[in-house]
Amino acid sequence: MLRIEQLSFSYGAIRTLREVDMVMQPGEVTCVVGRNGVGKTTLLKNIMGLLKPNGGSITVDDRVVTSMTAYKRARIGLGLVPQGRQIFPRMTVEENLFVGLEASPVPTRKIPEFVYDLFPVLKEMKGRMGGDLSGGQQQQLAIARTLVGSPKVMLLDEPTEGIQPNIIQYIGQVLRQLAREQNMTIILVEQYLDFVHEFGDRFYLMNRGKSVASGTTDELTAELTKKYLSV
Repeated sequence: MLRIEQLSFSYGAIRTLREVDMVMQPGEVTCVVGRNGVGKTTLLKNIMGLLKPNGGSITVDDRVVTSMTAYKRARIGLGLVPQGRQIFPRMTVEENLFVGLEASPVPTRKIPEFVYDLFPVLKEMKGRMGGDLSGGQQQQLAIARTLVGSPKVMLLDEPTEGIQPNIIQYIGQVLRQLAREQNMTIILVEQYLDFVHEFGDRFYLMNRGKSVASGTTDELTAELTKKYLSV
């Protein structure tokens, strides 16, 4: 379980997160939604340890990780799939996956076979350069690169961005499978509300750096959408 309590963060004088409280459960896909600029990506970076909060705490199971470095958080089971995928374009698919193995709690140089079972296209293309893959294939690679590190908590920043519809559906099915079968805690920042309703279990709605609503995805109503998400 991931617990966030009174989490605050500022970029200089600009407060981006304001006393955020959230709980994300294993076995569930929790979606963080909100307009651009409300602090969603900043929240993920604070959870992962890429940014240092001004106040509050982050707990994984019963372990407080607030002051822990990002690489140590990776070793205890946090993994981030960043916005824009950020795969290594001049490395092969297999080499990208080997990079992800550095986060594994048990030293290994073997790609877990279940990753190729989830994403068969990566096995077919493991010798191909990452930059030669389509956007959807790169996103599958970015998720697989995180999975090889054996995360208990996986953070994804807009995994559907720029992806063709059939791959969006496939990624949603994979995330739900990981949550259900591996009891993984999955947290994703997402703008595509149809995806949230179809594959998410719970949601947190952010506005101006705060969590202003939460519940099951069935409770993400048209009224909330109009008030906080409409442009």
